[in-house]
Amino acid sequence: MSAFYGPPKSDTDMIALIHHAVGSGVTFLDTSDIYGPHTNEILLGKALKGGVRQKVELATKFGISFADGKREVRGDPAYVRAACEASLKRLDIDCIDLYYQHRIDTRVPIEVTIGEKKKLVEEGKIQYIGLSEASASTIRRAHARHPISAVQLEWSLWSRDVEAEIVPTCRELGIGINIGALLVKLTPKEMAELESIAFADNVKGGKYDGSMSTWENSEIGRARGISLNKRKS
Repeated sequence: MSAFYGPPKSDTDMIALIHHAVGSGVTFLDTSDIYGPHTNEILLGKALKGGVRQKVELATKFGISFADGKREVRGDPAYVRAACEASLKRLDIDCIDLYYQHRIDTRVPIEVTIGEKKKLVEEGKIQYIGLSEASASTIRRAHARHPISAVQLEWSLWSRDVEAEIVPTCRELGIGINIGALLVKLTPKEMAELESIAFADNVKGGKYDGSMSTWENSEIGRARGISLNKRKS
């Protein structure tokens, strides 16, 4: 709606679409502060007015920032808190139902990041804690600090690597899985339309482009003493 898949759409049309989705039975809305950036949270904040908020569970994410044109993954406590406060303001709500760490900051022990999110739970600013693109070992360490409710990842016939360790770990610990990308059957016309607005690697089945970190390198920075904000090629 606000980024990545073609130019941003009009607020009027997108709010109408969200209302139609909720009216049709959709009960879970997922966004991130990086979508736009920020503009998708603002859009959802507008769409949730008039009693819509009470009909849905709302998730948003933090952890990827852009400063001076530079992309950075951050999980330090001060940033976690500032990001949460900013998202609450943009969404115009008092509590985020599910708050994801969008990418893992390999410079900060996951226990430190989760510790700050635990404080946000205790303060009533978020209800549940989630992780996105985290390795099995990171999930275990985070869950030991505070229960993790959901893990977001790409899982499809194109991307089944998570079945080796991450999916079994989530099942063992009772953590829900939110699939960030689904495999669907498209007509040639629909595929052509998708190819016109999406990254070529996504359309061809590639997981992410080379600039995006994933669960595969969420532990590398700690193990090798380096900061890794780009996926290893």
